[in-house]
Amino acid sequence: MATELRRVVFALLPGAHPGCLMPALSVLLSANRMAEEVCYQIECCTLDEQSVRADDGLLLQPAPLDQCAPGFAQLWLVAESLSASDHLPDWLAPRLREWQAEGVLIGGLEAGVAALAASGMLAGARCAVHWRMLDEFRERFPDVEAVTQLFVCGESLCSSSGGQASTDLLLSVVAREQGQDLAALVAEDLVIERMRDGAERQRMPLRNRLGSSHPKLTQAVILMESNIEEPLTTDEIARHVCVSRRQLERIFKQYLNSVPSQYYLELRLNRARQMLLQTSKSIIQIGLSCGFSSGPHFSSAYRNCFGVTPREDRNQRRAQQAAEGAAKDH
Repeated sequence: MATELRRVVFALLPGAHPGCLMPALSVLLSANRMAEEVCYQIECCTLDEQSVRADDGLLLQPAPLDQCAPGFAQLWLVAESLSASDHLPDWLAPRLREWQAEGVLIGGLEAGVAALAASGMLAGARCAVHWRMLDEFRERFPDVEAVTQLFVCGESLCSSSGGQASTDLLLSVVAREQGQDLAALVAEDLVIERMRDGAERQRMPLRNRLGSSHPKLTQAVILMESNIEEPLTTDEIARHVCVSRRQLERIFKQYLNSVPSQYYLELRLNRARQMLLQTSKSIIQIGLSCGFSSGPHFSSAYRNCFGVTPREDRNQRRAQQAAEGAAKDH
């Protein structure tokens, strides 16, 4: 099987655990094993002189990216938090454009896509962002089209939503560069049932998340998730899924141990909390966008659910982030 040797560089952004590399790294190591020769030479770098120390004690001392020898074929920026892109070195953006012009495939894994966006590489382009980071990413980078696909991979720019999606992305890269036969062998070696297409949705099917395959329950929850800003009544939902209100309440009680109205309220409140902690939108804006008619109504429902008001919750998160930032500086 003919293969082509390619150098691959992983650049760990500040705060990234080396374990974030493993889904992508396992594909390249398996490709070498299945090809019975080294088709991928793998290197690890950071953006500065600092070593990488994880909370569990794992320590790496990679070389700085700007001192990496030229001639690599792929560069993957890896991060766990979008905030890792807040203080990128000035030299990174022009160097990324130079490498792209030289034919280097450049990608972001997990929150590493934010570094690409902050460097201007994704202006007007599409990229895959983990659903958990989606609101914050869209607020930070409104000129980028963030999607909830598993991954997006063009000729010179790629992005993965993270986790197993990084495995899928690297498998597609191996298939493109080394051939579908080798990629299929790698998938078998890693006990991967099938190679997922990048256009597939990130989140698991609703029936799996609910722990039930009851079709009426699934339809009802899909309706709820699609009508957050202007909530439907329980009677309206029952009509849409063609059951009586009493039948719908019985289904929710049996499978979710809840009533439709309470499940719907918690769904909206969880959505509100995600926006509250990930965006800078005002509390009243968030409340209205999640179907609450007034600030006091939103605040009261939020406190009943989470034990704190929206303002208290946001202030606590900001204080925690400030403390974590101060600890890293020291």
